[in-house]
Amino acid sequence: MGMSEDVKAYVRARAQRARAAAGELVRLSACEKNAALERVAAALESRRGEIAAANACDVAQAKAAALAEALVDRLTLTESRFDAMVAGVRTVAALPDPVGETLDVRERPSGITIRKVRVPFGVVAVVFESRPNVFVDTAALCLKTGNAVVLRGGKEAIETNRALAAAVRDGLGDLAEAVQFIDILDHAAVTELVRAVGLVDVAIPRGGERLIRAMCEAALVPVLKHYKGVCHVYVDDKADLAMALSILDNAKTQRPGVCNAAECLLVHERLAPIFLPMVRAWAADKGVLLHEGTDGDAAVDWEREFLALEMNVGIVRDVRAAVAHINRYGSHHSDCIVTNDAARAREFLRDVDSACVYHNVSTRFTDGGEFGMGAEIGISTDKLHARGPMGLEELTTYKYLVTGDGIVRK
Repeated sequence: MGMSEDVKAYVRARAQRARAAAGELVRLSACEKNAALERVAAALESRRGEIAAANACDVAQAKAAALAEALVDRLTLTESRFDAMVAGVRTVAALPDPVGETLDVRERPSGITIRKVRVPFGVVAVVFESRPNVFVDTAALCLKTGNAVVLRGGKEAIETNRALAAAVRDGLGDLAEAVQFIDILDHAAVTELVRAVGLVDVAIPRGGERLIRAMCEAALVPVLKHYKGVCHVYVDDKADLAMALSILDNAKTQRPGVCNAAECLLVHERLAPIFLPMVRAWAADKGVLLHEGTDGDAAVDWEREFLALEMNVGIVRDVRAAVAHINRYGSHHSDCIVTNDAARAREFLRDVDSACVYHNVSTRFTDGGEFGMGAEIGISTDKLHARGPMGLEELTTYKYLVTGDGIVRK
């Protein structure tokens, strides 16, 4: 399928099928959607062997292509990750259905009654890279919220995604058209998808900054996204040092290849002579490469997202300087202050312009599961519609239902 017209026809056909399916999904009750999700979970379990074989093929190809270790880790569907993926589907089924929820009721002097009610978007397009669990998480969240979904994964996970698509669609039976998978790797397919005005209601990229920027530049439909995760840990001079080191270790080393891992440590200048030697010893022990500098040092690329055992370290004058540094160089994703000073913590929480701001808590908690949302569809650093982890509520919009008894406007 080399011709762009062929790609356009292919993508539009799938988007049209999703649009038709969205019209059916909106009629389903919560019980019917939950039953469909249980069938999906059972189908995944019954096809575990073939999904594992497909994933092993993708991982072998990734290693042969000498992909970065972080990318290979994201791609690998281990036994425990497979179990967590299936459990995630059942977790989503067990969550309250937001569709139909009344957000507000107003009785107007004219006699009309206005109800503001949650409704699905309709068709959601999701473009993601190497993590295959994203396919299942996304399908589950969209189905629960009555949205049809068009998914397009990266080339690294193409065999895994094909196997997952077959399992999910098999489990859905009559509702299979609600989950569409674009299994061609031509980049033109993504462009067509995000330009499908009237068929796609919203697009959500899950991947690196390059993918997200390319999607946003091409898009004619709304895009919910975050470009990258340049997350900070600021250690104040009123911090508990053992706590600070523990939070730093968790935020950097637990899973360095994810967007909520810390990429920059900021240290109060009064604490630096005591704390930095501890940090260097920790880094040597854990194999973390440090790039040290003072706040604003031009020799350090403060905006870099490493996604590896590597991070920037900066010395700042005080909490206000830390806030200014984070708002200038950060990505508005997740940032933490470690301090026992309540006033400084309040200042940091108020002034840092990020989706998730933490006091004495690791940035690794920016996650739909940890926030009690079940599986998430992504993290948003936008300010319109959704911000932070996007769960079920973030996959809905609303409409106004206005009722009366023959009322006309005077």
